[in-house]
Amino acid sequence: MTQFIAAKGLTNPHLQTLAPRFIRKKALFEPIWQTLDTPDGDFLDIAWSEEPNSEAAQKKPVFVLFHGLEGCFYSPYANGLMNAFSENGWLAVMMHFRGCSGKPNKLARAYHSGEVEDARFFLEYLDGIHPNKNKVAVGISLGGNMLANYLAQYSERPLIDAATIVSAPLDLSACSERIEQGFSKVYKNYLLSSLKKSALQKHHLLKGELGLSYQCIKRVTKLYEFDDLITAPLHGFEDAEDYYQRCSGIHRLKEITIPTQIIHAKDDPFMTDAVIPKYILPDNIDYRLFDQGGHVGFVTGSAIKPRFWLEEALPAYYESLAVSA
Repeated sequence: MTQFIAAKGLTNPHLQTLAPRFIRKKALFEPIWQTLDTPDGDFLDIAWSEEPNSEAAQKKPVFVLFHGLEGCFYSPYANGLMNAFSENGWLAVMMHFRGCSGKPNKLARAYHSGEVEDARFFLEYLDGIHPNKNKVAVGISLGGNMLANYLAQYSERPLIDAATIVSAPLDLSACSERIEQGFSKVYKNYLLSSLKKSALQKHHLLKGELGLSYQCIKRVTKLYEFDDLITAPLHGFEDAEDYYQRCSGIHRLKEITIPTQIIHAKDDPFMTDAVIPKYILPDNIDYRLFDQGGHVGFVTGSAIKPRFWLEEALPAYYESLAVSA
């Protein structure tokens, strides 16, 4: 894989992190939408790069994307990566975590960094309609941490052939503290307001499940508080610390069996050194730590002619799997 070099004029970590939103204001294409009903009476919204049952799609390898916290198809990295893989001959698909597609989900439960059962359900469905196809999965940020947990949990039969984990908060506790500091509070405020909005839309469900008042949710000012009040108890954890400890992907990397690439930037404003493994990783894990790149930024070229490095590097990295599909 090529080395990442930050765009001239955009080397600042916050510029790297925020630039994609200003460079790409609208999606590169409109996806084909599909709703999958889950066994527990809820649903998952799926975005495809093309009609998945078409003759052309049946002959292609499959690129699977898992988005970050409060992300969706319209996040710049999401439609960008799907488009890049699609142009390189892949059928691209993204599973939206519950409540992230613009429609509130039906149940009190939501999604979190260690919630792997929806991904399993989706990948089993995918394997059913596209069996014997090469499949590559990329997880972004929270989706990357979830993917690390998934690959460890289902190491014997992951249903994908290779994976890349990008800008993942592999140590959740350290990242929840880091995002409360300095300029990173800007990202915290954005993410927290989105989480609170989703929770308030489902207040009637949360009140029944957790006994939370509307005001109680509105008063939350930190991601840790949100996880302590809602995420943890809603999904069977004692508290936020219990959730962070049990779902931090850094503890489970050695359990992963398929070829997996992990990409981090040292200047990621969501992270600390705690996300960098301090132990020897198995040979199937290709760990890449770049000096710059921000959080899911990795904008290269120049400020005048910026390019999205991940969209160039990842399809190239997996070219051999595309050819042998």
